[in-house]
Amino acid sequence: MNSPKQPNNAALDRIVANARREADQRATGYRERALGMYPWICGRCAREFTRANLSELTVHHRNHNHDDNPADGSNWELLCLYCHDNEHSRYVDHTGVSAQAAEERQAAATSNPFANLKSLLKRD
Repeated sequence: MNSPKQPNNAALDRIVANARREADQRATGYRERALGMYPWICGRCAREFTRANLSELTVHHRNHNHDDNPADGSNWELLCLYCHDNEHSRYVDHTGVSAQAAEERQAAATSNPFANLKSLLKRD
């Protein structure tokens, strides 16, 4: 009769430690910090959220700079998906340029990597 295989406690401890470490890393993200800092209510339409529909609540950066994440959360507001989309549409209407298009315009290529391709492909 075969006895049940005993669990490898060291491997289980590593899995649990890894899961806790990953949870701690997620908790340091601005979304998790904002959700812990503010009530789960849309700042525009006042819709309330629970764990069941929390994925529909987003963190909006008031100055539209996603790299500006102060520890006090002063650049964040929680908005539902619909209000967040509306806010970004209003920003595009006001400026005439989306934030993504502005970034793409700044990151234009300044060189041509294929300029010498024909001579490289020539066979002697």
